[in-house]
Amino acid sequence: MDRTQGQTEQDGQSAGGSAPPVPGSGQAPAPSAVNAAPTPHGPARVVTLTAGDFTLTVNPVDGSEIEPLRPGAERGRPAKRDAAARTARETAARVPALPGPGGLIPALFGRDEEQERLVRLLARGRSVRLTGPSGSGRSVLLDAVAARCAGLAPDGLVRLSGYGHQQPSELLQTLYATVYDAPGERPERDELLARVRDIGAVVLLDDLEMGGPALDELLRATPECAYLLATTPDTRSPSDDSHIEEVFLTGLGKADCAHLLEAGVGRPLTDEETAWAGDLWFASEGLPLRFVQAAALLRQRDELNHTAEDDDEEEPGVFDERPRDPAQVPLPTLAEGAAPAELLASRVSESARAALRIACALGGELPHHAHLPALVGDTHADTAVAELLACGLLTPVGTRYRLAAGVARQLEEAAYGDTAAEEARTAARHYAWWTGHASVTPERVAAEADAVLAALAGADVVAAVLLARTAAPAFAGSLHWEAWERVLRSGAEAARKAGEVAEQAYFHHELGVLALCEGRLDRARAELETSIGLRGALADKRGTVAGRRALALVVDRETEVAASPPLRLEAPAALAAASEALTVPTPATRAVPAGSSAPTAPLAKAAPPADRPALSARVAPVVPVGPVSAEAVTRMTPVVPVNRSQEPPTTLSEVFEDAFPLSPKPAAPAAPKPAPAPDRRPDRRRLVLLAGAGALTVVALGTVVALALGSSDDTPPAQGPAVSSTPSSVGTPTVPSVSGNDPAPEPPAASAPASQAAQPGQSATAPTPGRTPGRTPSRRPSATPPNSPPPSSVSPPPTTAGPSPTPTETADPTPTATQAVTATAASPTAGP
Repeated sequence: MDRTQGQTEQDGQSAGGSAPPVPGSGQAPAPSAVNAAPTPHGPARVVTLTAGDFTLTVNPVDGSEIEPLRPGAERGRPAKRDAAARTARETAARVPALPGPGGLIPALFGRDEEQERLVRLLARGRSVRLTGPSGSGRSVLLDAVAARCAGLAPDGLVRLSGYGHQQPSELLQTLYATVYDAPGERPERDELLARVRDIGAVVLLDDLEMGGPALDELLRATPECAYLLATTPDTRSPSDDSHIEEVFLTGLGKADCAHLLEAGVGRPLTDEETAWAGDLWFASEGLPLRFVQAAALLRQRDELNHTAEDDDEEEPGVFDERPRDPAQVPLPTLAEGAAPAELLASRVSESARAALRIACALGGELPHHAHLPALVGDTHADTAVAELLACGLLTPVGTRYRLAAGVARQLEEAAYGDTAAEEARTAARHYAWWTGHASVTPERVAAEADAVLAALAGADVVAAVLLARTAAPAFAGSLHWEAWERVLRSGAEAARKAGEVAEQAYFHHELGVLALCEGRLDRARAELETSIGLRGALADKRGTVAGRRALALVVDRETEVAASPPLRLEAPAALAAASEALTVPTPATRAVPAGSSAPTAPLAKAAPPADRPALSARVAPVVPVGPVSAEAVTRMTPVVPVNRSQEPPTTLSEVFEDAFPLSPKPAAPAAPKPAPAPDRRPDRRRLVLLAGAGALTVVALGTVVALALGSSDDTPPAQGPAVSSTPSSVGTPTVPSVSGNDPAPEPPAASAPASQAAQPGQSATAPTPGRTPGRTPSRRPSATPPNSPPPSSVSPPPTTAGPSPTPTETADPTPTATQAVTATAASPTAGP
């Protein structure tokens, strides 16, 4: 049973609560915390705090009540603590004195050079990062440095513990509560940063677990502080521009390890022990923790070997079970010296082994020695902590103890963790009774925050709900809000699994109040709405009213944030000049020849030729009507040239004119034109156009061949016909003489359609490049309708030597010269 049970408040605090407030929890010191402690005649755990612009009343029954800070209740700037208060605070930050016989505390060996360098850098105002593996003696070195740096800074020396902290906000709150005398007050972030900026102290931060941007934020918030950061090599390193000096701790030398071992044993080493120590130094790389544990092994061996020293002169009796020649306990092996936890635990008392089982169940956290009698069931179990500390199985972390590095894993392999579930359930039920006791102050609960959280994580859902319900108001009253949030989230999850709707509503209400105090409005609204819904289902009127009041404050804060005018920037002077670059392409429609049935859209001007870039229309500059915000983005519209080649042709003649031009186009005048934007996919468009032109060409050739074969039943003459633009009577055909050098005869060609009219300025008899004048057909359209019988035509007399053309029948429509050449190549009647 705990010694605090059945005693008065003062006696309970002296017996079970000798642990001072934890510096990492942000609570006030013991003298200032008396005002916040509940009286025996008043309600338990009802504490009133000031959180920024709110007044928070922690109510463990219906939920915390929050309201705006009343006018005139604002506190002034708190005063800093004087030298006497700082000394009391520093004394309270040390580990408590342990009952029972303590082991020999080893002195600092082989660290004189590192100690001088750290003191010299801190005296210059530089921040130092002390990096060393677990068990390298970082905490012992920090104690030696703290003794020499107490009077360097105007605000003295501040010792903090960074174990379990990943964000700098809680460390800043702790630093503020340590330097300033402001009990029951937790300022908001802006006010906190303004106050810690004026702190000038030497801060020793042990067991630091954060780095990178988080560490940079901590250093920027306190520019007048010089930090000594003790961390392990696996912790994230600071940024390059943080200007932090690096000091690395390596293993001790062989001679220093031998001196450390002799100091731990209390006698000189024998030759065999010296040789064993040399092998251990090589295996452990000079880690001081291994030699503290090795000293404990040698002390236990001495005790076991000298137990019968007083009875050496007496002859053992007949019925004495002790052997006549007791065997000497040999030196531990090298493997036992490198991993000595199992061997050391087997030689300690039963209460100490039970404490080790509890520590394994709580993730390495050892409860305060005042709780061990109730947890172990032995009234003298509080002396087990000193016994384990002398063996090197424990290490101090702030104002508490936990298992040393590697000990938890070695004990679990030795079956010390088989009863972890039962031990965690026992610890959770014990802490649920202890945290809800009226004599226990919130500061004492905050001192056991890590052990309470570990018990909460390993307990069953029923014990976890009960523990979270009683510990949450204590953490809120002690201003250890990081632990408060973790307890609330764990309790809400456990209540959901256990089906406790009322408790789940309480936890969500507290989470909403915490988020409102920290300025997280979205999270506060979500949590409070969930709590109001659950309490409405339970018809809890008082809880619903408390939730709606808190939700009204959230709505008011959201309205204030939304009513604040956004940041607006004036339009830049170069906006008008930049707007002239905004151009949009003018859609141009291809000119359709007269007589075509394709619908056309009216154009302002004719489309440019195919080989000329399209002109883009310039848009008037856009002048902003109102002020342009910072979110305005000036977008540039790319100018895409619209040419004729990008539009698909609709008639067969246009396909041939685009693919095979009859005459070269005149060169464009050399006038300065805006360069069109390059086509993003020119190759693809060209391939598509060529493929379409080829497909239409194949269709056109097939149509021409079909018309040529089916237009007349007569066999076409051997020579190519002559084309006439005027109808004439059909004469008697004559067969001219053909020489061997004459070209092959051409098949009859059809007349040109009406759409293929002669272009202005071009003669009908103008020779086509690549052909003789005698073979150039006429460009004038035929007057015969397409469906009328084919008229006869008489060709003009030839102008060159060769066979004279004779009048023959012509097929309608007459193809162009290119078509005639293609048809001649494809005609089966062409011959030599």
